[in-house]
Amino acid sequence: MSQTHHLALANIARIRHAGGIEADEMFSFVTKLGPINTLAERAPGFVWRLKDDVGDGATGFEVLEDDPNVIINLAVWESIETAYDFTYKTVHAKLMSRRTDWFDPVDGIANLALWWVPADHQPTVAEAVARMRAIYAYGASPEAFTFNLPFSASGEPVEPNFPKKDCA
Repeated sequence: MSQTHHLALANIARIRHAGGIEADEMFSFVTKLGPINTLAERAPGFVWRLKDDVGDGATGFEVLEDDPNVIINLAVWESIETAYDFTYKTVHAKLMSRRTDWFDPVDGIANLALWWVPADHQPTVAEAVARMRAIYAYGASPEAFTFNLPFSASGEPVEPNFPKKDCA
């Protein structure tokens, strides 16, 4: 049976160091991106991720035009569970535990959003930013939600099949 919907996941942050992504303080983060992206692409349930303009996918981040220090990560997964498993049950979680070494929150926008997309849809950066702004302004809803407050593809609240912890 084929799926009609997949889960989009986006997160956003502002690089906290002068010099942006090329700052010396960002080196330990940047050197981990390639291996983490490869791990994601090989993970069960992975569908698609945003890649940089060069197409090599070395960063997997796109810089927003209005602020070169704001970066966004955007991916699509088969389900909430597969996205959660990669995010919190792989070495990705260790990288996330150090996020405050490299990043600050972006004012007026949630740092993470999940939402359902048709199985053949690749979400855009504009779509992701709109979803993260919706969570910031209105909280979790079928339009945009978090791991702690998920919704089904039909818009119904669901109880997560994983432990609630430091999930955005």
